[in-house]
Amino acid sequence: MTGPEVPPTFRLAYVPGVTPTKWVRVWEERLPDVPLTLVATPAAEAEALLREGGADAALLRMPVDRDALQAIPLYTETTVVVVPKDHVVAAVEELRVGELADEAILHPHDDVLEWETPPGRPAVERPESTEDAMAWAAASVGLLIVPQSLARLYHRKDLVYRPLTDAPESRIALSWPAGDTGDLVEEFIGIVRGRTVNSSRGRSAPPPPKAAPTAKKKPPPRKATPAKKPQGGAAKGGGKRGKPRKR
Repeated sequence: MTGPEVPPTFRLAYVPGVTPTKWVRVWEERLPDVPLTLVATPAAEAEALLREGGADAALLRMPVDRDALQAIPLYTETTVVVVPKDHVVAAVEELRVGELADEAILHPHDDVLEWETPPGRPAVERPESTEDAMAWAAASVGLLIVPQSLARLYHRKDLVYRPLTDAPESRIALSWPAGDTGDLVEEFIGIVRGRTVNSSRGRSAPPPPKAAPTAKKKPPPRKATPAKKPQGGAAKGGGKRGKPRKR
């Protein structure tokens, strides 16, 4: 005797700065019978979470271990420098990394950007997290370079950010464990790629029931056409009747 069947669920992990709301909304419309559970995870722990089975898929930052995980790049973020409102950088629309050579730059331990050579000069200390680094930037300890989504996530009224045109960029990807891609992962892949519900790669909607055949209607009987009356008072035989002649 077997126990009751466990209904399917889908666990989606996501890292700070990623907003999965629009995809979750489509999922709930398309698969209302399959609950989607969101799992917030630090960027540095997202891969381990997938490998250990803590989530079915994750929206994370690349690169990923291609031996253990599969990934589909989704989009690339703009990199920005975060500065106090009264800083000279706040007066420009955008700038290059070289223009920060004389600035103290904060490098939090959870930095998600890959630098060959970090810009500027390092601040006296390294903050533990990007959120802490935002507070340090507000206190004028140093400037902070992050993906734009993190600048928005930890926004403060006393800070502004400006794009860095030549800085490393962060790429967001949908990732899942390597191997056989399950049906629910395929469904979510279809959603983030914009497939319709009737796409051959996704779970299509059930076909509409066929309408019962209808009996053919008999055409209405044709009305008899009335005979035309002879014109001009013609008599039978084709002759014309005139007045009799006087003798």
